[in-house]
Amino acid sequence: MSFLDKDFLLTNEPAKKLFHEHAEKMPIIDYHCHLDPKDIYENKNYPNLTRIWLNDGIFGDHYKWRLERANGVPEDLITGDGDEYQKLVEWAKTIEKAIGNPLYEWTNLELKRFFKIDKPFTVANVPEIWEKANQLLQTEDFKPRNLIKNANVKVVCTTDDPASDLHYHKLLAAQEQQNGFKVLPAMRPDNAIRINQGDYGEYLKQLSKVSGVEIHDFASLVAALEQRFEYFTSMGGHLSDHGLNTYHFEKLSTAQVDQIIAKAQVDNQHLSAKEVNGYQTMLLEALMGLNKKYNWTMQYHINVLRNANPRMSAKLGPDTGFDSMGSQSGIAGEMMKLLGDAEDKLPKTMLYSTNPNDWLELATGMQSFQGEGVQKLQLGCAWWFNDTREGIHKQLTVMAQQSLLANFVGMLTDSRSFLSYPRHEYFRRVLCDLIGEWVERGQVVEDYEYLGKIVEDISYNNAYHYFGFFD
Repeated sequence: MSFLDKDFLLTNEPAKKLFHEHAEKMPIIDYHCHLDPKDIYENKNYPNLTRIWLNDGIFGDHYKWRLERANGVPEDLITGDGDEYQKLVEWAKTIEKAIGNPLYEWTNLELKRFFKIDKPFTVANVPEIWEKANQLLQTEDFKPRNLIKNANVKVVCTTDDPASDLHYHKLLAAQEQQNGFKVLPAMRPDNAIRINQGDYGEYLKQLSKVSGVEIHDFASLVAALEQRFEYFTSMGGHLSDHGLNTYHFEKLSTAQVDQIIAKAQVDNQHLSAKEVNGYQTMLLEALMGLNKKYNWTMQYHINVLRNANPRMSAKLGPDTGFDSMGSQSGIAGEMMKLLGDAEDKLPKTMLYSTNPNDWLELATGMQSFQGEGVQKLQLGCAWWFNDTREGIHKQLTVMAQQSLLANFVGMLTDSRSFLSYPRHEYFRRVLCDLIGEWVERGQVVEDYEYLGKIVEDISYNNAYHYFGFFD
């Protein structure tokens, strides 16, 4: 087998048959990403490979930035305004040392799929790659909308604060038929949930203004958020997403939470852990009720250590490559308490953790709350640091062994790059290889019509039906 040939990652004959006859042809639903809808709407050609691939100002792929720092690349040639050709050279130097890291495969796969460049990404090949890629980037096919369309993507869900006016979503909705894909908002109310971080009082003023609801207590906060649910729904919204870096279940009364909100608007830095936990628990339960009322899917991304390098995080801001896997012991159990306390409000739910030690507890726990439709609760795909061959393999195995893999809604990019769609291909190859292993060991019937449908469903059909984007 040669590098990234047509059968890479496919180590058995059943896998090759399942991928090439079933998975390979399926469209993509990217139900969680961090693309900017403004960039999609403006649809401008990127001036060079560095700008679309590595960084455009402080916006870019911090997966890559972390590796470059490990290779001693100066920050000026990562997130700074250093020479853009030299930035690509430094990325090539890094990738040459990145064997075994998924970025080694993704980087070369993106060059192969988008630019038809078969030469490996090495320092020696940078001049030729730079020239060819930059020429193609000036063509119509390499504008953002065509990159999405030509990757066979049918839905892109961005990540949007409840206070967003969704201006560019509105403009893109008017061009949906012409574009050939949907760009839909997914609500991320972290600024409302993280009561002890940032300027909570100023955020509530912003949310009050955009919702038309003056927020002064818990009831008015929920009323403001419901107005945003109504608005996001009118713009095609079907999902919310909640970043719980840590979480502890704590029940407080509404009167207590009202007092916490009043206190936080004045001095949110001195809230006790009990106050923060009690506020978050009550708000999450209210959000569960809103997700269920509007028939949305509620995603939880949990157990992350954010901004581990305070100096660099302060200098560059969040989401610049200074996060790591969380290690809160028992966080999955705290999530089960939350689900159990608000079972009557429970919407379709997806549970992700950066720490794979949580997966078995999440997968077994969610089975206590199934019902009301197909696979109401899902173990979210192998997220972030786990987005590797082994991580995907493990997540699929846990989902299969503890629930129903055939109901799984598949992969997402979680990306800030228009060139990340080969990650779906990567996932599908791992999926087919795993099922092929089961066939070869006699664990699964060798019926390719039957297994092919399962592969097609996980690749696309399940997400199509589960989220209701086309209802």
